[in-house]
Amino acid sequence: MALRKFKPITAGTRWRIGNAYVEVTTNVPEHTLVEPKKRTGGRNSSGHLSMRYRGGGHKKKYRIIDFKRNKTGLAEVVSIEYDPNRTAFIALLNYADGEKRYIIAPQGLVVGNKVEAGEFVAPEIGHALPMKNMPLGTNVHNIEMQPGQGGKLSRSAGSSAQLTNKEEKYAILKMPSGELRKVLINCYATVGVISNSDH
Repeated sequence: MALRKFKPITAGTRWRIGNAYVEVTTNVPEHTLVEPKKRTGGRNSSGHLSMRYRGGGHKKKYRIIDFKRNKTGLAEVVSIEYDPNRTAFIALLNYADGEKRYIIAPQGLVVGNKVEAGEFVAPEIGHALPMKNMPLGTNVHNIEMQPGQGGKLSRSAGSSAQLTNKEEKYAILKMPSGELRKVLINCYATVGVISNSDH
């Protein structure tokens, strides 16, 4: 992640360092993969204010992310984008049949890379495969808790888990907290550490 120093025009920005967003290649999302995100502003079904101190902010549209990675075949990374709904960057994939999907972007994934999902794909950055076919020591993210359920663990910026051991039915993962967690060995995970998008 590239960092930038802010021009100190106020006391609060004197020592402030933030993300330079050099990885982001476009600021226009894929229109077929966004949907409205309803916000109540603290109002109930009658329109009356029932929760104080809510409201304001910027209107956001939700980006539909492919957490399941259940489509086989090579896909090309078309763009790396900022997602206002999550801390991580997202990558837009373009498949050979023309279908497009968003995934969470791992570090090192750049425009033009090819990624793939499937049982017997190589354990390279951005590829999704079952943990039974990964070598020990692999850093993974977007980890399923039940086969076919879709990724539930390690989905935020900078996070990953390390595959430390394999038993008959379970893979042993070392989580960012240091906790060792058992997950069914047939569960899919994506190889790599999630890129950091500091809000």
